[in-house]
Amino acid sequence: MTTLIAEDLLLLVLDDDKGTVTTAYPQTALGGAVLVELALDGAVEVEEKTSVWRSAKVSPVAAHRPDDDILGAAYDVVAEKPRTAQDLVDRLGKGLKERLADRLVERGVLERQEGRVLGLFPRTRWPAVDSGHEEQVRRALTGALVQGLTPDQRTGALVALLSAIDKAHKVVDHDGLPTKEVRKRAKEISEGAWAAKAVRDAISASTAAIAMIAAGGAVAAGSS
Repeated sequence: MTTLIAEDLLLLVLDDDKGTVTTAYPQTALGGAVLVELALDGAVEVEEKTSVWRSAKVSPVAAHRPDDDILGAAYDVVAEKPRTAQDLVDRLGKGLKERLADRLVERGVLERQEGRVLGLFPRTRWPAVDSGHEEQVRRALTGALVQGLTPDQRTGALVALLSAIDKAHKVVDHDGLPTKEVRKRAKEISEGAWAAKAVRDAISASTAAIAMIAAGGAVAAGSS
């Protein structure tokens, strides 16, 4: 089954039984995953930063609009005007969890369940129906994070995104390896030379944006 990186990321951060998201910033992370996939497909590029104080802008590559509905819509947002990765990951992530989950429901991977919290507030859950693809993704991640194998670009990008939300160590069986070593390996992969420079630039910009937004949310929560 062919999936988007964002779909794989959503499967990894959904509790298979409860069907609820286990990360605090799914919108930002999923938006980052879409931006990274656009870069992997050669549909967008990240400009060179000329200063540590200046955020890199993301631009569309002409005549490279993806056929996929979600990626195509994201490409259109990028094409509206030059924006920073920090701006884009949040914009691209709006409503994305629901759209991705519904696609996975159509494929028989998830089940959509409607309910209410305390009998008042509507809530949608997406428990797993078929975990075969997710298990395959986890095996690839285990190879990179635990067994020390060199990841392909897609797996490396997924590791970088998971590391940005501090989930990389939670989606694999450590097989006796200490958590700090799995985290360290995830960081090394995030910064590694397994991808072309244009892709590395996009991943770096996206994960930095995710981390910045998550840090800002944590500070706001702590001061409230």
